[in-house]
Amino acid sequence: MPPLAEEIFEKYPFLSLVTYGGQEYVGIVQNQDDTVLSMYDYSRLPVELKETFLALGDTWWWESNRMIPINLFLKKDFNTFASFLITFNIRDTQVVRGPSVSIADLAKKRSKRRNIQLVKKVK
Repeated sequence: MPPLAEEIFEKYPFLSLVTYGGQEYVGIVQNQDDTVLSMYDYSRLPVELKETFLALGDTWWWESNRMIPINLFLKKDFNTFASFLITFNIRDTQVVRGPSVSIADLAKKRSKRRNIQLVKKVK
């Protein structure tokens, strides 16, 4: 990856790079499940909304647990970007870099595994 791209992904860790149909897309992944991946495409945004998009992404990244999709976390603030949401078939999609959020992961109960080892004392 070019140095400029590395710098961008370091400065904006919430952005994801997704390939689909031989094209690359950069944006924030809203949700990924077994069949589709939905993301807000940064390249489709008008110039006047790009700074707001990055500021809201930064707020979501640093103030949430990163498991809640950005549109649910920021609600009304993020409604402006609903028309820039694109959906891909998951079979042909690859997340090359960046986070990917899944609502399904919220429903899974996480259980801690405990390993207990019994040792017999030799007298």
